[in-house]
Formats: sequence, C-alpha cells, structure tokens
Amino acid sequence: MESKYIYEWFRFGDTDLQYAEHGLSMHPQPYELICYHCQQSAEKYLKGYLHYRDAEVPKIHLLDKLCEMCSEYDSGFDVITKQCAALTAYGVQPRYPDEIYVDEGLMQQALAYARQIKDFAPLAAVRQELEQAIKEENTPLADEAADADPAE
Repeated sequence: MESKYIYEWFRFGDTDLQYAEHGLSMHPQPYELICYHCQQSAEKYLKGYLHYRDAEVPKIHLLDKLCEMCSEYDSGFDVITKQCAALTAYGVQPRYPDEIYVDEGLMQQALAYARQIKDFAPLAAVRQELEQAIKEENTPLADEAADADPAE
C-alpha cells in the first residue's frame, strides 16, 4: 500500500489528539469530547499500523480488538492492551447525553493513554519509516503541502 496513504492514518490520529488537547483550554472542559478524540486518535494509529502490515482493517471502534490484531504482527502490542481497553468505551458513548459518565480524572487518564499509544515504539517506528519513504518519493506530506507557497 502507498506510504502516503498509510501515513495519513497517523496524521489523522495526531489531529484527533491535538483536538483532545485543545479541549483542555476550553471552559468548561468538554470531558466527554476530549475522551472521544483520545479514542479516535488511538483507533487511527492502530488502523494505520494494520494498513502498514497490509492487513484487512475492520470498520470497528473496538481498540482492544484492533490491538489484538496488531499483536499478531508484533507481540509487543500486549504492552498497550490496558490503554486500548480503557479507551474503547469512549468510541461511541461520549457522543450522546446520558450514555457515559466522565470526570476530570478519567479525562486525564484518557489523554495519558492516547499519548502512550501515540509514542508506543512499534507505532513510532512505522511512522518514522513512512516519513522517510515519503521523503524519498519526494511527495509532500499533507501538512507540508498546506504550507507550500502557491506562487512557487
């Protein structure tokens, strides 16, 4: 599969995590939406990894299942099983009133877990490999293309 396409999964995950972190500056802080974007970021990182492995990527929000699938390629994914299981609950329920209770502590935990998944060594290595491949292909990344001067 094309490096740029796979990299976009990681970039979208970064964007979700940035939205979650931006929510910290809002008053009141939207705990549920912050947790939702944490779950979404982790989902995109895991699906990006599965695409990298050329696996069949299911259209699911169950991070524990996606993590299990990633473990088939690298047993080290067992290290983030707890984080994935905890974030799974935020994939759907926080988008609707009265579906789930989230307080500041749970929100902070979700942010920490999302950051741990982003920085998880096998995922970081794939991201770095994709960035290098894209540079070698001389294909600008989406964020670089947005910064380009249209007059050039």
